[in-house]
Amino acid sequence: MAEDSSVGTPAESPLAPAILRGLGDRSYDKRKNAALEIEALIKTLEDNNETDRICSIIVLLGQDFATSTNPNHRKGGLIGLAATAIGLMSATKLYLDALLPPVLHCLDDPESRVRYYACESLYNIAKVARGDILAYFNQIFVGLCKLFADVDVDVKNGSNLLDRLIKDIVTESESFDVERFIPLLQKYIRRANPYIRQLLVGWITVLDSVPDINMIDWLPDFLDGLLNMLSDGNREIRQAADTALSDFLKEIQASSFVDFGPMVPILVGHCNSKDRFNRLTAVQWVHEFIKLGGERLVLFFWELLGAISHCISDTDPVVRERAGEANKDLLELVQGSSEEFELSPLLKTLKVGLLSHHVPTKMAALKWINMLLEKSPSDMGRFIQELLPSLLNALTDSADDVVLMNLQVLARISLNEEQFNHVLEEILQLFSDQRRLLETRGGLIIRKLCVLLQPKTIYVAVASVLQTNSDLEFIGVMVEALNLILLTAGELEELRQALRLSTRSDASPEDRELFAALFACWCHNPVATFSLCLLAQAYDVSAELVKEVAEVEITVGFLMQVDKLVQLIESPIFLRLRLQLLDVDSPSYPFLLKSLYGILMLLPQSAAFKILRDRMATACSLHQNLAALPSSSSSSSSSSSSSSSSTTGVTSTARGERVQTAQTALTRRGKKTQDVSLLLSKFKTAQGRHVQARREAIRKKSLHSEASTTTAEK
Repeated sequence: MAEDSSVGTPAESPLAPAILRGLGDRSYDKRKNAALEIEALIKTLEDNNETDRICSIIVLLGQDFATSTNPNHRKGGLIGLAATAIGLMSATKLYLDALLPPVLHCLDDPESRVRYYACESLYNIAKVARGDILAYFNQIFVGLCKLFADVDVDVKNGSNLLDRLIKDIVTESESFDVERFIPLLQKYIRRANPYIRQLLVGWITVLDSVPDINMIDWLPDFLDGLLNMLSDGNREIRQAADTALSDFLKEIQASSFVDFGPMVPILVGHCNSKDRFNRLTAVQWVHEFIKLGGERLVLFFWELLGAISHCISDTDPVVRERAGEANKDLLELVQGSSEEFELSPLLKTLKVGLLSHHVPTKMAALKWINMLLEKSPSDMGRFIQELLPSLLNALTDSADDVVLMNLQVLARISLNEEQFNHVLEEILQLFSDQRRLLETRGGLIIRKLCVLLQPKTIYVAVASVLQTNSDLEFIGVMVEALNLILLTAGELEELRQALRLSTRSDASPEDRELFAALFACWCHNPVATFSLCLLAQAYDVSAELVKEVAEVEITVGFLMQVDKLVQLIESPIFLRLRLQLLDVDSPSYPFLLKSLYGILMLLPQSAAFKILRDRMATACSLHQNLAALPSSSSSSSSSSSSSSSSTTGVTSTARGERVQTAQTALTRRGKKTQDVSLLLSKFKTAQGRHVQARREAIRKKSLHSEASTTTAEK
């Protein structure tokens, strides 16, 4: 009976009354002593293989103590369960189903000390069970999350010890089931609690360090949560998350194959994050994916582009720089890709970029459209009508760079003959609807189109389109603008030269058609028509036009245009005209003189009147002086003859010397003339090379020239 009283009998209780009293005592030492007795008892029972008795003790501790309403009883029960596990040692694994539930239940206890004892009990059980406890890892991990979020400092400290122990067990194990753990990780990684986040980052890092576990395979499941931690208010968490992400990126770079697809939407989302660190990290990852994934990312081109386009205009300079690099590499990847990809989603993304308020984003979108037009002109043809409104709207942008890049896109569209006239019609309609745009950007737009698509092509086409327009006022304004560009823009020198050739007797039919085509349209503006004739050196026409101009209503606007024309006559463009005022013997000279005097008569006595009058007076004065020179020479000759006749003392020897001197002078003069011709020839050759070089530089900017080069290379 003595033995029964110390050990207890199954009929009454598996534990002696003294042990039961000790376990429920408020004194820690008494509870501790009772636990030591339980440990010794369990060892004895295990040695005797008394399984049922052991199970009864565990049930008693779990049900009567660990779930008791008395906090001291709960504490005693937890200590008893831990002592049971220690007593069982290697056999603990057989009783884990009974040992763990009451301990895990107490992790939620309202009493902080009970929670602490639960943590301590779990630690002791895990320390004994080691790898066998991993079968219950998810339940334990849920418990750890509760402990880490606890408000009590002692509980937190205990949870840290437990966490380190479980990590050691997982690290040394060869059978950890990551697949079962990942859903739990996904669930808790969305929590914003900093302590839970700290726990999760630590576990992700530890699992990634285990050689037998490839966390890259599971990265898409927790990447979003890890990126969210970069914006955590706790600096340590941000740094831990950043370190973990950096390590994963290095592993991806070193890996032979990674499935990028599931991670792309996650990174795209974080490229739009409000937090600067999130955006920067996401852009860096996107850039690496582009470099590593190549054409494997073909299904995600549009998503990647959308994310990059947003970050290209970021307020942070580092984010902008990284996004710019990523955009450059993605554009080159798509440009060189041999894989087929859907244009529609890509173009939808680009249309959104065109509507952006940020210049870098719009510039990137335009460069992409330009590249796609160059890469796949036939495929892009289906989307021109869809893109054109957005492109035309971009012509009104306040940034010159956007307008110029946009014009390059429109010019590339216009390489298609079917689209050429349509694009010009739309641009002219835009000018008609927005006269302010014509005033502020008309010159820039027309000049750029001339560079890209050849001036002659543009001017003839625009003249043809304007002829069909019913708005006469707009045609007049547009012709005035076109004419001013023609008379001032350096890029249009080739067109001006063609016009000069167009009125010559030996002009080709094509050149003559050029002048005729422009003249028909230019007729809507009298001053522009007159200046076109001067430029083309059709002075006979301009002389007759003066008479007709007198019949036109003379308005202030008309006089302002004439005033501007006088200013232009003084410019380098009309240098040939001014020099022709010296060529009195030219058949066209009287017409030129009449044309210029006609302008003079049209002008009121203003500054322009005085400028042109002085120019004409200078030319006429020169003619008079030149006309006087032959008569002066004749007088000198007559005077010399008279003097010679009156001089009778001249010997034949002297006359011979004078003849010899004259012959020598003539010889030298002839030689000098030849030298001058040779020098002039060299000058013309050198200047011709410069002119050719300038024209070639302009041609290189033309898309027609680019297309010709590409064809030649093929």
